[in-house]
Amino acid sequence: MKRILLAVLLLILISASASAIWVYRDLHTPVRHTKHGQYVEIPRGSSPTAVVNKLADEGIIRHKWPLTLYLKLTANGSQLKAGEYDFPSPISPLAVFARLCEGEQRLLRITIVEGWTRWDIANAMSKIPELGLTDPTSALPLMDNVKLISDIDPKATNLEGYLFPDTYDFPPDTRPAELIGIMVKRFRKEWKPEWMQRSRALGLSPREIVTTASLIETEAKLSDERPVIASVIYNRLQKKMALAVDSTVIYASKLAGKWRNDGKVYKSDVERRSLYNTRLHSGLPPGPIASPGKSSLEAALNPAQTDYLYYVREPSRNDGAHNFYSSESDFGQGVKALRTWEQQRDAAIPK
Repeated sequence: MKRILLAVLLLILISASASAIWVYRDLHTPVRHTKHGQYVEIPRGSSPTAVVNKLADEGIIRHKWPLTLYLKLTANGSQLKAGEYDFPSPISPLAVFARLCEGEQRLLRITIVEGWTRWDIANAMSKIPELGLTDPTSALPLMDNVKLISDIDPKATNLEGYLFPDTYDFPPDTRPAELIGIMVKRFRKEWKPEWMQRSRALGLSPREIVTTASLIETEAKLSDERPVIASVIYNRLQKKMALAVDSTVIYASKLAGKWRNDGKVYKSDVERRSLYNTRLHSGLPPGPIASPGKSSLEAALNPAQTDYLYYVREPSRNDGAHNFYSSESDFGQGVKALRTWEQQRDAAIPK
């Protein structure tokens, strides 16, 4: 009888050991699944059992009971957090558990490109369904909250120039006004206190610095040219010469609702009566015309020391490089060379 009891006890021990080993392996073995790149929602208030069932139904784990047993034995079920999870594949049940304890929320993303206007930003925002914007125009009034930058620019009439270009990740329940506030907050983070002193040393207000930076942003393609283009702008301002920046002409047409958005500047654009049209009016435009990046802001604050008054694209390069000139006659030769290159290029294109 004792031998039978010992045999039964031995079988129980062997079975328990085998089960323990199997459970250990199951919890530590990565499982391949098809949900990577998709979000699995764990609703708020879900019980540990409901969470495990959800994971099994989605194919994230193969077996329910090992993870359920683990949660009961360790009393860790209360640590599971609601959220939207993108689980990598393969992943072990214990790694799944660790992520559920950390918590995860699906984030949306928007990229604001250097040189974008507030119309461009509104258009990008309207393409994100979670923001709930009916069309781009519904975002524009939110960009009139000048209280956000009144200490830096008390003359601002909108947030043009202060919506810092960057890539932003944000939760799906973020409201459009909050997202705009995040962009302004990013600008304020970049706008260093010493920049106020530097702008005063240049005899310019912060608004004029941001406006100049926005012109640089729309004109310069190469980082090392930004301070040089800044010098051209300041040299022309000193001589009271019209800046003649085409991007300001375009901006004036956008303000008037007349921009055709086909990449061409028409005679009607050039002749448009607007203080933003720097072909007709000398001095800086009334305010920024785009969102400048950090390098353009730094260039506006630290211009190169040159006597250049003109620049024109270098036709032999396709990277946006310019040639710079101090005299109008040399500038004219540069324009002529560019026009000749354009004609040769167009002639070589098959009709």
